[in-house]
Amino acid sequence: MPSSSPSPSPSPHRVAVLALPGLLPFELGIPHRIFGGARDSAGRRLYEIVTCATAAGPVRTDADFAVQVEHGPEALATADTVVVPASYELGPVYEEGRLPDDLAAALARIRPGTRLVAICTGGYVLAAAGFLDGRPATTHWSSAEHFQRLFPKVRVDADVLFVDDGDVLTSAGVAAGIDLCLHLVRRDHGTGVANEVARRTVVPPHRDGGQAQYVARPLPQDGTHTTTAARAWALAHLHEPIQLRDLAEQEAMSVRTFTRRFRDEVGVSPGQWLVRQRVERARHLLESTDLPVDRVARDAGFGTAQSLRTHLMTAIGVTPTSYRRTFRVTGADVTDTEAVGVAGVAGVVEAVTAS
Repeated sequence: MPSSSPSPSPSPHRVAVLALPGLLPFELGIPHRIFGGARDSAGRRLYEIVTCATAAGPVRTDADFAVQVEHGPEALATADTVVVPASYELGPVYEEGRLPDDLAAALARIRPGTRLVAICTGGYVLAAAGFLDGRPATTHWSSAEHFQRLFPKVRVDADVLFVDDGDVLTSAGVAAGIDLCLHLVRRDHGTGVANEVARRTVVPPHRDGGQAQYVARPLPQDGTHTTTAARAWALAHLHEPIQLRDLAEQEAMSVRTFTRRFRDEVGVSPGQWLVRQRVERARHLLESTDLPVDRVARDAGFGTAQSLRTHLMTAIGVTPTSYRRTFRVTGADVTDTEAVGVAGVAGVVEAVTAS
């Protein structure tokens, strides 16, 4: 009896990164570092990344060097996802909201249904092409007001690190591009793969809050407490009921002072932050364990399967069962510990072992 041949591995998701004159080298490298580091349990690359330009050849950067781009705009026609990093030389795109002819011709090659991603002011390019009309989007906080005036049809949210509107995604400035790319890996392949990429890149797998925490404000006085210890304590006690006063007690603050300080540091309320952490814990357990859904709900602090279902549907639009069916890890070495969290405006990453 002839042996059946193994089924072929699926082709990697193809990502085309569009390099524009005046680009920021750091942002150009983000898609390559994040998507390029995503592997399946057998070590196979999950994404193929190609850099292209409106014409092959050298492309100026905002640094003292150029980058040699081997591919022209034809690469956009083969992409499953197109990423547009920021540029400081957008010319009529930034000044008038108008695409120059070569850029318009390049973007016209993108196939319908291709996922579009902009990092920082790369969103100007998508907006000028009409891709953001009627959609929510973000960009660097310092450009948000100008962006909104130039593109009144776009629903600009300057408070978030990134916006996921399905097939079109935009991020705030610079490092928020890392957050967005990790989010896409998580959306495509689950938290296990995304967290492994984050660990290898030495960045937090998920940052809380929005851009408000990075806008300049007066420095706190010496001796002012932060809410770092309270967040670490909460992550270690997610499976327990946690009240606002419990968090405030960890910092020896009044509830009112703690709430104000927490929002200043993290960008969201303590309650919103706690729900996000519990959703992430539940996603991790659904992927990496065979625990029944009601047990996952209890361990993540939601109490009941119905509560977990409601919060997961609100956060990512799927039920716990559907999520597990899509992202269940098999054949991988997975543990139930996870390093998560950000220590506020200082950007210090907390490695907290969940109990």
